[in-house]
Amino acid sequence: MAYQTTNPYTGEVVKTFATATETEVDAAIAKADSAFRTWRKEPVPERLKVLAKAADLLEASSREYAETLTLEMGKLIGEAEAEVALCVDILRYYVRNAAEQLTPRFLSATGYGDTDVQLIAEPQGVLYAVEPWNFPFYQVVRIGAPQLAAGNTLILKHASNVPQSALLMERLFAQASGTEGLIVNVFASYEASERILGDARVRGAAFTGSEGAGASVATVAAKNLKKSTLELGGADAFIVLEDADVDKAVSWAVFGRHWNCGQVCCSSKRIIVVAPLYEEFVEKYRAEVAKLVAGDPMDPGTTLAPLSSQSAVDELTGLVQSAREAGVTVEEVGTVPDRGAFFPPTIMTDIPVGSSTANTEFFGPVSSIFRAEDEDDAVRIANSSPFGLGGSVFSTDIHRAQSVARRLDTGMVYINQPTGVAADIPFGGVKRSGYGRELIDLGLKEFVNEKVVAVTDIDGQF
Repeated sequence: MAYQTTNPYTGEVVKTFATATETEVDAAIAKADSAFRTWRKEPVPERLKVLAKAADLLEASSREYAETLTLEMGKLIGEAEAEVALCVDILRYYVRNAAEQLTPRFLSATGYGDTDVQLIAEPQGVLYAVEPWNFPFYQVVRIGAPQLAAGNTLILKHASNVPQSALLMERLFAQASGTEGLIVNVFASYEASERILGDARVRGAAFTGSEGAGASVATVAAKNLKKSTLELGGADAFIVLEDADVDKAVSWAVFGRHWNCGQVCCSSKRIIVVAPLYEEFVEKYRAEVAKLVAGDPMDPGTTLAPLSSQSAVDELTGLVQSAREAGVTVEEVGTVPDRGAFFPPTIMTDIPVGSSTANTEFFGPVSSIFRAEDEDDAVRIANSSPFGLGGSVFSTDIHRAQSVARRLDTGMVYINQPTGVAADIPFGGVKRSGYGRELIDLGLKEFVNEKVVAVTDIDGQF
């Protein structure tokens, strides 16, 4: 596989990197393991000083980092700057909270004193982080910040189209720590996962990406008795109940579906509107989508970015054509430039629940809109998907919306906004969207050994 920066807006190949050899892969493992041997001994406050410095460095160079994101995968420069800011927030969250989260916990056990039984969170070693291109920094920091705080180190295999973003992540933590090896980037082939996860020094795998690739990584990890976490695809339901504020729901739906040009696992891919509001909603949604302006993602006036690559355009084109051939109503809204990896905003309606189209994740500016008869029908449609990452419910009755949220088979539900991301809210899904959680203390504890240390009475009974 080729690691290559190709500008999605111009199609220009900017820079190419060689795929790592087996020798280079082995060297990366050794480097990360050597760093772990030292890093694990650092007191937690010293580790957090490194995270704090990383946050400061990232913030100070935010424009450089943001421009690299836009260059490599095409996201709007404003969205790129927001991603960098989110990474800073995550780092500082753990600076504030990780020490408490890693403090040994005393257990109240029968026959023991109050301080006799402890749970101690110990780092396990090198982790293998396989990350996607849609949020090149956020995805790395989301796993990196908590695991570095815990005392682990990372081998990073990033997506092949964001190699310079990967190198910036490696550089950031080397600069912050004054040493190398906390995060070791390797331009590894897919096949290298077998070699990496088969190494005894590598203790687990964190994967974000496609369902197929995730299943492959999880299989290799399981074969080697290594823990894995998976954040896979999503087809989040965006439920609009009859008592919702239609105009605000439309505005959030347009944002939720077209943020990062629709290339978000937790974007609002399935918009489910109850019958009394359906026609009004669709009309207003179509009008707002038509206002999106496709163009240079570096231009602050652009509101619709190109997709990450021409291959992404080709794949999405094929999926939409298959939906059209299956009888789904497909409408292109607005225009896009002739050059660049652009895909026209598209609205699909008349989609049979349970059909191939209904169960497909469209990774781009394609909106699937469903008519629901009532609240129960909306929940039925939402839960019919094989995915279960996030979702949202729009209603002016918050208690009602919360009740609906509890009925959705997903890892996350937001009321009156699309599924969100934040430094202090956990992230993860169920069903074919994966398993495990990232962020806050849940993410920090995914790859630590919660060791039991029990003080007993030598003269007592067993």
